[in-house]
Amino acid sequence: MTDKKLAQSLLYGMLRIRLVEEKIADLYSEQEMRCPVHLCIGQEAIPVGVSANLQKEDSVLGNHRSHGHYLAKGGNLQAMLAEIYGKATGCCKGMGGSMHLIDLSVNVLGTTPIVGSIIPIAVGAAFSAWMKNEKKVTVIFLGRAATEEGVFFESLNFAALKKLPILFVSEDNLFSVYSPLADRQPKERDNLSLAKSFGIAGTRGDGNNIETVYDLTRKGVEHIKRGDGPYFLEFETYRWREHCGPGYDNDLGYRNPDEFEEWHQRCPVENFEKKMLDASLIEKTQINQMRCDIQEEVESAFEFAKSSPFPNASQAFSNIYA
Repeated sequence: MTDKKLAQSLLYGMLRIRLVEEKIADLYSEQEMRCPVHLCIGQEAIPVGVSANLQKEDSVLGNHRSHGHYLAKGGNLQAMLAEIYGKATGCCKGMGGSMHLIDLSVNVLGTTPIVGSIIPIAVGAAFSAWMKNEKKVTVIFLGRAATEEGVFFESLNFAALKKLPILFVSEDNLFSVYSPLADRQPKERDNLSLAKSFGIAGTRGDGNNIETVYDLTRKGVEHIKRGDGPYFLEFETYRWREHCGPGYDNDLGYRNPDEFEEWHQRCPVENFEKKMLDASLIEKTQINQMRCDIQEEVESAFEFAKSSPFPNASQAFSNIYA
C-alpha cells in the first residue's frame, strides 16, 4: 500500500476500535455496564477494511460482536457507550445493550445477537434497495457458525435469485463460543463452495491483514456495483478475549496456548503499524498523537455515558412492536 492517507486512516480506525474496547474491558468490573459484551479485540482489520470501501449511503448490519462494525461505519461512539451503560442517550435509548446497535445517520441498520437472525434482515434491506433502484451496497457481517443455520441458505438463494446488491462477510475466528469449528463442521465443508453453488462469486483471505481485507472487499464491492449480484467474503481471524465478557478465558482449556500466541503475533494493529513505519507511511510521533487523540475521545465518551440519565420507567413499553 502506497496511499499514505488511506493507510493512516486504516490504522486510525483499527486503533480506535482497539482502545475503545480495551477501555470497556478495563471498566467492566465496576458493574455499571449491566449487559453482556462481546469484544472484537484481535479482529479489528475486518470491519475497518470492509467499511473503508463503503459510502455513507451503503448499509451495514451485524451480529452480537459488532462494536467494530458499528464504529468502522461511523456509528456514534457516545451513543454506543451510553447504550452499553443502559442510558437514555444510547443508540437504542438504553433498552438494547451492547448487542443491539443502530445509527441510521450512517446507515448502520442494526445488530442482533440471535445467531443467523440478522442475515435475512440484511437480504431484505438489499431487496428494498434493489426494488427502489438505489445504487447502494448492503453488508452483512456474520460469524462462521451462522452459516450452519437454515436462514443462511435461504438468504443465499434469494439474494442470488434476485441478484441483490449484498456483500456477505463471514468472520471465521475459529470458534463457536467454546467449541472449535472442527467439532461442529466437517473438515471438507467450504463456505465459498456453498456460496458458489448458488451462483454467488466470492473469495477468502487473511482477516488480520488490513491490506488484504481492503483489497478483497474492493473487488467484491466493484462486482456488486457492476450489477453482477451478491458477493461472499470469508476472512480468517481470531478473538483474543473470552467469548462473552472483558477477560481472557485460556484457563478453560478449549484453546491451544501455542495457537493463542501465534495469533497474538499476527496482531492486525501492531503489524500494520510496523509495516507503515518501515515504508515511511507514518512517523512514530504521528502514531503517538493518534493514540492521544483517540484516548481523549474515549475518555470524553465514557464521561458522557456515565453522566447520562437512565430511561424513564414510563418508557419501558415504548417502541415494542411484537
